[in-house]
Amino acid sequence: MSQDAADDTPSGGGDVPPPPGPPSLWRNRDYLNWWTSETVSALGTSMSAIAFPLVVLYTTGSIAHAGLIAAAQMIGVLLTTLWGGALADRISRKALMVAGPLVQAVAMAMAALLIHDHHYAVALLAATAFVGGLAAGVGKGATTPALRRIVPKEQVGQATGQELGRDMAAELVGAPLGGVLFSLARWVPFALDAVSFVVAAVGAASIRTPLGPDRDGSEERTRVWDDIREGVRFVRRQPFLRFTVIWASLLNALAQAFVLLFIALVRHRGGGPVAVGVVNSIALVGGVAGSVVGPLLLARVRATTVLRVGSWSFAAAFCVVAVVPAWWEIGVVLAFAMVAMVPLNVVIESYVVRVVPDALSGRVSAVNRFGAQGLAWLGPLLAGGLAGAFGPSGASLVLGALTVPLAVALHVTRSLAVLDKPADQAEELTLPEPALVG
Repeated sequence: MSQDAADDTPSGGGDVPPPPGPPSLWRNRDYLNWWTSETVSALGTSMSAIAFPLVVLYTTGSIAHAGLIAAAQMIGVLLTTLWGGALADRISRKALMVAGPLVQAVAMAMAALLIHDHHYAVALLAATAFVGGLAAGVGKGATTPALRRIVPKEQVGQATGQELGRDMAAELVGAPLGGVLFSLARWVPFALDAVSFVVAAVGAASIRTPLGPDRDGSEERTRVWDDIREGVRFVRRQPFLRFTVIWASLLNALAQAFVLLFIALVRHRGGGPVAVGVVNSIALVGGVAGSVVGPLLLARVRATTVLRVGSWSFAAAFCVVAVVPAWWEIGVVLAFAMVAMVPLNVVIESYVVRVVPDALSGRVSAVNRFGAQGLAWLGPLLAGGLAGAFGPSGASLVLGALTVPLAVALHVTRSLAVLDKPADQAEELTLPEPALVG
């Protein structure tokens, strides 16, 4: 609608005021409903995310077994991400955003029941995490295309920053709360997460804006696999998308390794379940600050500079937390690092949403997500192997060393030319010719 309004503005006269910008996102009913319900869901997920490894670590003491459960969830997401993105460009995106969380609610309810009945078998818990991951891959396929419809393009950077800030704030509260609830009754964090997914489904169902896809019936019907291949082909042909997918895949694998490893580091420094939540929350204070800074940096600092500072912050944080003596100092180090790391995600996501055409939005966002998470499931397994070989501190130093080549790559690549323009001036990429599809 804002585009049409701009087209109607008189072109002559220097005294004509510029057209008003879009209203505040907080006055956007659909965005507010979606943001609120997703906040509740993020809060529940942060509680179960901290509780899953705690269940295993404090019943078996095995970091490797905790890694298996985390890997099962990630593999589940990976298996359905491309399929979910293709479906988002074929069938109702709202239906996908409702169905996905409902299946996740059932999976978390099953996990709560198993733990309530003292069934701590790693295979059973991994199965519930795997099913939840399968549903998440399908449901998330519609998220980015839906955001394009709910939010005007010029507000995408702001919405992305608010989304990241929301997730960080939810973790800020949910991590220590999950640790406290776990200490009281181990099944409670999982039961509350199940309820939070129901809230997310209700929030998605309340969106009134048509979310698409816009298909008038004249398009040639293709197989889902053909749609997936079209998305992969589009990403492969675009240097910016191709580079960020590969680079983010490697970085996420190391980040996921550290997510599990930092719990072992806190435990190694003498912290218990509540301390794990507190450290996570201290770090997330920096993450919330970074989510506020990120959109501001988009207009004031070169995007490549933001990426480089964020990646070097990863490497430095992995090394410093390996040597600090107290468990709470781990959180302080991570808080400072997160101020630089979170804007990295804001930059990448904002540019991707700006340059990818709506007709391919579901598939391309799914390919990007699949690529970025393609190796993430190896992270927890890597953490378990490195911790077994070098101990928690040594494993963290190894992760820091492995991050250095990724930071260097940002200084030498020629694939980031799209970042030379501010995000609000980035041009949308052209669609492939119909004859090339299939």
